[in-house]
Amino acid sequence: MAKKVIIGIIGCGTIANDAHIPSYMDCEDAEVKYFCDIIPERAEAAVERYGRGIACTDYHDVINDPEVEAISVCTPNNMHPVISIDALRAGKQVLCEKPAARTYAEALEMQKVQHETGNTLNIGVVNRFNMAVNKIKEIIDAGELGEIYHVYVSFRAHRSIPGLGGAFTTKAIAGGGVLIDWGVHFLDIVMYCTGDPEPLSVSGKGFCKLGVDMPNYVYDYMWAKKTMDLNGTYDVDDFVSAFVRTSGPTISLNGAWAQNIGVEEKYIDFMGTKGGIRLQYGGDFVVYTTKDGALYEYTPEYDTESNMFQNEINSFVRCVRTGEKLASHIDRNILTSRLMQGIYDSSETGKEVIY
Repeated sequence: MAKKVIIGIIGCGTIANDAHIPSYMDCEDAEVKYFCDIIPERAEAAVERYGRGIACTDYHDVINDPEVEAISVCTPNNMHPVISIDALRAGKQVLCEKPAARTYAEALEMQKVQHETGNTLNIGVVNRFNMAVNKIKEIIDAGELGEIYHVYVSFRAHRSIPGLGGAFTTKAIAGGGVLIDWGVHFLDIVMYCTGDPEPLSVSGKGFCKLGVDMPNYVYDYMWAKKTMDLNGTYDVDDFVSAFVRTSGPTISLNGAWAQNIGVEEKYIDFMGTKGGIRLQYGGDFVVYTTKDGALYEYTPEYDTESNMFQNEINSFVRCVRTGEKLASHIDRNILTSRLMQGIYDSSETGKEVIY
C-alpha cells in the first residue's frame, strides 16, 4: 500500500470544516496530521471532532514539520499569500482557498515563488472540478455553440452580506466584497470554459451602500453570522457591475451581496453563434440551439452525485504525487485575479483599464 500524503490544515473555520477537512477524511490517499488556527478552540475542536491530528496555533509548526507534504490554506484572504509563500519555500505543496490574494500584485508574488520553488500552488477555484462546468467546457471546446462572443454573469442576492462588520466586510482583510468573494467563482468559470482568454480592457464600478448603517441593516439570512461585529468595519463592495473585453468573448456582469430586489439570480449565459447555454450556479444547465429548422433546447443528464470539493481534494492529493499541473494551478487562475483587480482599479479611478 502506498504511503499516504500527510496534510496540514491551516485555518479551521467554515470552509475548512464544510469542505476541506471532510474531503481529506474521505480521501484514502491522505492523512491529516495538523489542525492549525490562531483561535486555539477551533483547532482543538477539529481534533476532537475528527478524532485525530495535532492542534496548534502557529502555522510555522506545520510547515516546519518534514513529515508534512502538503497544506490547505483556509484562512482569511490577507493571510493567503503570507502562508502560501512561506509554505512553498519550506518545500510544501499548497492548496490555497480562493481568492488567491487580496490584490493582483500579491497573487503575482505567489506565482513568482511557485515558479522559483517548483512546488505546487493550486487555488481553490472549486468549480473547475464541478461536473456541470466541465460538461459545458466540453460542449464549447467541441464547437457545438460555435463562436462564443459574449458571456453574461449574474450573482445577485437580496440581503446576504456575510459576517457583517467582520473579516468579510473589512477591505484590509478581505481585499473587497461581493466581487472577490462571489465574483471570483463566476469569473473563473467563464475564463475556464472559454479557454482562459487574455483580458484586454475592463470598465467597472463597485458600490458600498446597503451595509454601511450596520445597526439598522435588515436581513433574512447571514452566512458566517458568528463573525458579525456591528462595531467593526464595512468598507467593501456590496454591488458591482462591469464590462470586460478579452481576446475571446466580451463579458458583462452584475453582482450583489445585497440589493433591494427580493429575487436571487445566480447564473451564467454563454452566447454563441450556433447555440447558447444558461448555467444555474451550483446546478444544472440548459442548452439552446436549433435542429431540423426548429428551435431546440435540452438539459443534459450526467452524474449529479459528483462532489466538486471531493474532486478538488482528490486531484490535489494526486498531483502531490504525480506533479501534474491541474486546472486550478496559479498559472491558470492568475487571469481571474487580474480581471478582479482591473474592475476595482476602474471603479476607483472612474476610468477604463486597458491592458
